[in-house]
Order: sequence, then structure tokens, then C-alpha cells
Amino acid sequence: MIKQLCTANYAGGWTFSICGNANRNARGCGAGIYPITPQTEVVETMVDLYNKGLIKKGRIFHVESEHSALAACIGMSMEGARAFTATSSNGALYMAENIVCSALLRLPIVMQIVNRTLGPEWNIWAEQGESLLFRDWGWIQIYCEDNQEFVDHILMAFYISENHKVLLPSMLCVDAFILSHTLMPVLLPTQEEADQYLPSLDLPHRLKVENPCTVGGLSAPRITASHRYQMEADFANVFPVYREAQDHFEKIFHRRPTDPVSGYCVEDAEVIVVASATVASTVRKAVDKFRAQGKKVGLLKFKMLRPFPTELFLSVVKNADKIAVIDRNFALGAPQKVGGIFCQDIVAALGSVASAKLVQSYILGIGGLDVTGDQIDFVINDIFSRSQPTQSLWGGL
Repeated sequence: MIKQLCTANYAGGWTFSICGNANRNARGCGAGIYPITPQTEVVETMVDLYNKGLIKKGRIFHVESEHSALAACIGMSMEGARAFTATSSNGALYMAENIVCSALLRLPIVMQIVNRTLGPEWNIWAEQGESLLFRDWGWIQIYCEDNQEFVDHILMAFYISENHKVLLPSMLCVDAFILSHTLMPVLLPTQEEADQYLPSLDLPHRLKVENPCTVGGLSAPRITASHRYQMEADFANVFPVYREAQDHFEKIFHRRPTDPVSGYCVEDAEVIVVASATVASTVRKAVDKFRAQGKKVGLLKFKMLRPFPTELFLSVVKNADKIAVIDRNFALGAPQKVGGIFCQDIVAALGSVASAKLVQSYILGIGGLDVTGDQIDFVINDIFSRSQPTQSLWGGL
């Protein structure tokens, strides 16, 4: 690997290009691109590398909108090419029709979402609303804590999405500016390593000249229902394929990516704080501080939200009495005690166990507000003092 100081946006553009070029002995690769703050550096990097000849068999399409960017990816993917793109915020909304279409057509497209607050009013800072709008439409969703995790999971996303047991697109989410524009030391994959890690894409239902057909025609209700049922069944295959991707990654890169859900100091924890993306880093430091004070608190980091890793989640929280869920998102009009979207899924996953655990929702970082150590201290002190949950508590206002 190449050690380099770079932003998540640059790292994404490099790794997408390297992974795409790894398919040069098959149907090649390509991207549909359209800029939007704070994603633009991703597509600029792709174009720069393409112009320098890094991609040997493929094409970058400069289009007039985000909708067309993903439409180009759909066309390339249906032809059996490895397709990828990136967007953010209202750009994802403009893509909405094709985001749903990509999943229903079972195309293994990989897309970077730079999580940015939806507008108007216009706001360019971090929030998770746009990606979470699509959490129930068939995309694997990964929320990355740092630039290295993001790079590693681009490789893994292609490996998982293109597996014939899965064949679903992947969405890799990074916090706007906190990762997208922050320089970090990152190990970037070389072309040789990407070639070793990724098999050539063999899309079983790709379009073929010798067997012409139409795609996306009118479907009878029973056929549509059968498609959705099969997608749900194949979502369950993501977890064993993820483990296979971890094993393969460790063999080539000599380090192992963490599980879809991972715990820190959770074995004897009375309280577990649940966080995702960059907030998990802040929580981890707070856990160390409170542990030094003798308080039994731990961190559960959600990396994968879809498919929801229920068994892994339950295994991490099984010994805890109280769970504090930090969401950098919200669902307007939802039951007040579970206003955060991760929190809603967590309460559902707990099922019959929910009544034996106190689950409190905390909504932090909305509109790009900083999630500070003081706010995490408040969350931990508050959950320790609670005997029952209340409505979602908002921080930073």
C-alpha cells in the first residue's frame, strides 16, 4: 500500500479508480460524475487520474445532473462494467429515482455519499439525512469513522456487492468536511493489490448482444412481490460475504477490517453509548476518561446500518443495563422517545429485550453542529442518572 496524507475525497477518487481499473480484463469500468459541495474533489480526482491514463479500459461521463450521473452508472453496470460515483445532500435527492432503480435492478454500483445537511435553508455541513432517506431501498449502507476505514470499505464494497449471493449496490458515507476535507495519513491500495483483492466482475444478468431483451418493463404484482422477497433473502447473505471479504482483505493487506458492529470496553459495561461515523471517535475518548474514573461505560460503533446487523448488535449490548443512542439525524414526527433513526432501529432490534434495558435517544450534531467532548460527557452522565427514558434530548442548541 501507498502511505499518503490525503482527504477522504482524494482517497475516494483514487480508490474508486484503482478498483475500476482492476476490472480491465473483463468489461472495464466507468463513472458518471457531477460536482456538488463538499463532494467535488472526489470527481475531480477521478477525472485527473483518468486523464493521466490510470484507467486502461473505461470512461468517465461528465453529465448535466446527479440524476444523469447515476443513470450513466446504471447503463455501464448493466453492460457488466464496474461502476461508481459520488454525491452529497440535495444531489442525492436529485438522484432519488435512479438510487431506487439501481437496487431494484440488482446492480453492484458503489457510491460515496458525503453526508451533508439537506436544504433549504442551504447548509453545507455534516448530517446524515440524505443517505438515511434511502435506507430501506436495497442499498448496503456503511458509515465510516475515518479516512482509512473509508478506503478499506471501498474495496470491500465492490467485493461484497459483486458477489453473486448479494448483487446489491453499496453506499459509503463520510461526514462532510470532518472527513471529506481533512488530511489524514492513509494507506492507499496499489493497482497490484486491488487486482489481487477484486475478482473480475461477472454480472450474471448483464445485457448481451446475442441475447437481446428489454429492462424495466411493466411487471405484474406477483412478480414485483417476488423480486422484493428475493432481495430481502439476499440481504441476509451480506453478513457471510462480509466475513469472507474481511478474511480476503486480511490475507492481502495483513490487517483486518472491523465487523459491521464493533464494541469498545463493552464486556462489563453497565452503560453502552451507540454512535456512528466520526462521532464514534469522540465517544471512544470519553469512554477512556470515564473508565479512568471507575465508571463502567463502553462504546458500540455502528458501521453498517443496512442490512441491520441484529445478531452482532445484540451480542455486544447483552450485558448492559442502559443504552444511550447518539444520532446525527432525526425523523420528524416519529415517536418522541425514538426521534433518531439509528435509535428507532435499535429499539426494534431489541424486541422483547427492550423492556429490560433503558434506551435513551440523544440527537447531536444537527446541521453540522460540532459534537464535542462536553456533549458526550453530558450524555454519559445523563444516562447513568436515568431510571427511565424521556423524549429525545437535543444537544448543541
